[in-house]
Amino acid sequence: MAKTLVGTVSSTSPNKTIVIAVNTRKTHPIYKKQYMVTTKFMAHDEKNECKVGDKVSIVETRPISARKRFKLEKILEHASLTKEDLKVMDEEKAPEEKSE
Repeated sequence: MAKTLVGTVSSTSPNKTIVIAVNTRKTHPIYKKQYMVTTKFMAHDEKNECKVGDKVSIVETRPISARKRFKLEKILEHASLTKEDLKVMDEEKAPEEKSE
């Protein structure tokens, strides 16, 4: 059975590739304190449809390249506004404010 992981897209810079950060909670064996561990996986995104911040599901597959062992199954949740979107919105507001 293939592994299925859920994580957040942290990078989309390589073509048809996404980097997913998967957070896992672990418990220390002696002190019993819980802590977060973040693991990054590279996955194949055939249509280049993911953006940074999207919550996605990836599934294990045959090796696609030296570091890619997963492929995009589906996008669970799209990211809210990104920094680039906010910059564009600010630039659109700026001329309106100057004209007043």
